[in-house]
This record gives sequence, structure tokens and C-alpha cells, in this order.
Amino acid sequence: MTGSASKVYANAREALAGVVRDDLTIMSGGFGLCGIPENLILALRDCGARGLTVISNNAGVDEFGLGLLLKTRQIRKMISSYVGENKEFERQYLSGELQLEFNPQGTLAERIRAGGAGIFGFYTRTGAGTLVAEGKEQRVVNGETFVLETGLTSDLSLVKAWKGDTEGNLVYRKTARNFNPMMATAGRVTIAEVEELVEAGELDPDQIHTPGIFVQRIFKGTDYVKPIEQRTVRKKK
Repeated sequence: MTGSASKVYANAREALAGVVRDDLTIMSGGFGLCGIPENLILALRDCGARGLTVISNNAGVDEFGLGLLLKTRQIRKMISSYVGENKEFERQYLSGELQLEFNPQGTLAERIRAGGAGIFGFYTRTGAGTLVAEGKEQRVVNGETFVLETGLTSDLSLVKAWKGDTEGNLVYRKTARNFNPMMATAGRVTIAEVEELVEAGELDPDQIHTPGIFVQRIFKGTDYVKPIEQRTVRKKK
């Protein structure tokens, strides 16, 4: 760490030091394998914390992303939307080893946004009349049934940005903006890894997606793999 008041850390392991323990609730940004905090996930695996509740759109694949934490049995519960690419996730869930709170994708995004904004909950028609609504408060408005969904927060949010500065201001690129910005606001402690780290004042203020007030720790990541989850190409005619 460079200076007593600095947010900048040397690497993922140092950035996690002192804030990781067993039984945390952790948000992990990204969409599929795009924009996931690769360095932080590896460091979280290596620190050995267990009993984790992880809030993430999906759980990576078997040998990458959050799939690595499933492989080591560090995750107790997932709060997710799309989990169809991970065989180990399927095996653990069906065998009762892993708890799952399943959410429609838009509902999950809004629950995280609401939590970051300090909003207790909101009513949505999504999931009304399905298993998603079981055990939840429901209200009929103008003849339509709405389901109460509560906001989500975390002990720790792990996000990945394309570029950041030493004050924690972040700029995301393309699909990486899907869940990272909301999660950055919803963590009691937010750690960001970035591909490029610049000095404060070098980012165009109009291009900043996450203000540094939401980010407590930041570091420049290395050795990004950025695999493609599903490679689809057009057939030659």
C-alpha cells in the first residue's frame, strides 16, 4: 500500500488482507466471463475463506471464475440468475451441498441497485404466479399482482473495471458494465481491480461510471485470460 491514506494496493492478495473471513456475503461483478474480477477470485480461493454467500449473475464455468471457489467448496450459498454453464454448480445443488436463491436476471440487477441506493425493496410483476413468488409479500395494483423483492447488500464487493485512478474512480468497458457498477455501490467494502491504473485527475469526469467514494481499495490487475464462455461464429456460405 502506498501511503497511509492511499486506496492503492500492490495486488489482489494485499487488497483482500484484513477484510476477508469465513461466512462473508460477497458480491462478484461481471456477466458470464466478461468483466469478472479474475485476480480477486484467485486470491479469494488462495486465502481459504469458507462458508461464503456469493451474489453474482452466474457462477463462472468449471475451471474459471467463481467455478474455482465451487471446486474448493468455499461457497455455501449462491444468489444468482444464470447458472447453466457450470456442471459442478449443478452437481452440488442437486446433491444438497449448495444453497441457491434463484432470481430473474432483471430482478437480481434491481435488487443490487436498490441495496446500493439504500432502498429496502420494490414491487415487480416479474415472477408473480411462479415459484419465485413463494413466501414473499404480494400486492394487487390495478388488477396486476406484484411481488415484493428486497434490496441486496454485501460485506464485500469485488469488481473489475477497464480503467481506474488512484482515488477509486472507475470506467468500465462494454458488457462489463452490466453488474459491476451496481455492486460497487452495494458493498460495505468495495475492492476494484483495473486493467489500467492512472493518477487522480487523468480520467475524463464525464466518462466515470463509478465515483471513487464507493471504492475503498484498488489495484492494477495482471495476467488477464478473458476466456470466451460460448464462442459462436457464422458458418461460411
